[in-house]
Amino acid sequence: MNSATREAFGKALAELGATNPDIVSLDADLSCTTKSATFAKAYPDRFFNMGIAEQDLMATAAGLAACNKIPFASTFSVFATCRALDQIRNSICYPHLNVKVVGTHAGPSCGEDGGSHQAIEDIAIMRSLPGMTVVVPADDVEAEKVVHAAAAYYGPMYLRFARLASPTVHDEDYEFDLFHGEVMRDGTDVAIIACGMMVPRALDAAEQLAAEGISARVVNMHTIKPIDADLVEACARECGKIVTIEEATIVGGLGSAVCEVVAERCPVPVKRIGMPDIFGKSGPGAELLDEFGLSAENIIETVKSF
Repeated sequence: MNSATREAFGKALAELGATNPDIVSLDADLSCTTKSATFAKAYPDRFFNMGIAEQDLMATAAGLAACNKIPFASTFSVFATCRALDQIRNSICYPHLNVKVVGTHAGPSCGEDGGSHQAIEDIAIMRSLPGMTVVVPADDVEAEKVVHAAAAYYGPMYLRFARLASPTVHDEDYEFDLFHGEVMRDGTDVAIIACGMMVPRALDAAEQLAAEGISARVVNMHTIKPIDADLVEACARECGKIVTIEEATIVGGLGSAVCEVVAERCPVPVKRIGMPDIFGKSGPGAELLDEFGLSAENIIETVKSF
């Protein structure tokens, strides 16, 4: 099954609204595309359309959190993390308020919206903020569980969802663990650490590598901050080589987080796959992913280069 993680966000948020009256939703005039409209339709008295004013979106969410509400403030990732960074830093993270910043349409898979709208630096920005937790679910099943976990966890969180549908790689009975990465396939020759919609591509690559006699471990590192350092260290010690892949810039993202752990705990070679130091461009999302090397084929080539 193929489904977009933003769809799962909308579904899970509405489910939460039915059981927790403290859940509130805010959006910046994009609720139909972020899918917070599902919550708005069910609970109009707890939904706030802030208009095209992302700074107000985050500041108002901070105020609601200060009144013991649990706000999910959603908009496109690039607007949330760039236009409203000051408010996220000073009004949410600095006082450590319980706001869930929800970014959709992240990465080049955003497609035809073009490079101006394709957030590639959002992971790097959010993981640099003190006290911010950063989560990038791999599929719709995990995305739904992430939203429920976010509501139960106190503190600022950045949840990153995709516009483009991607394969479902988890069963419905999958148990999500916020602070521990998931080994989805074991292996001994190399560890492929991925997040978001790159996880299915990493699994595809591992399957093809196995046919060629290369044993690749696949890790779904859904929580990039705080990263599961023990799991990263285990991958380094037991596999000796690591490849990371993310639908974001390699400057400050998942690859950088992995390298930080490896450098301090168990230095081994690491190759990072992601957006190089460039912006995206307009085009069909799936084609852009392949063009920028975010493909199973490029993972295979990178592993073989080791």
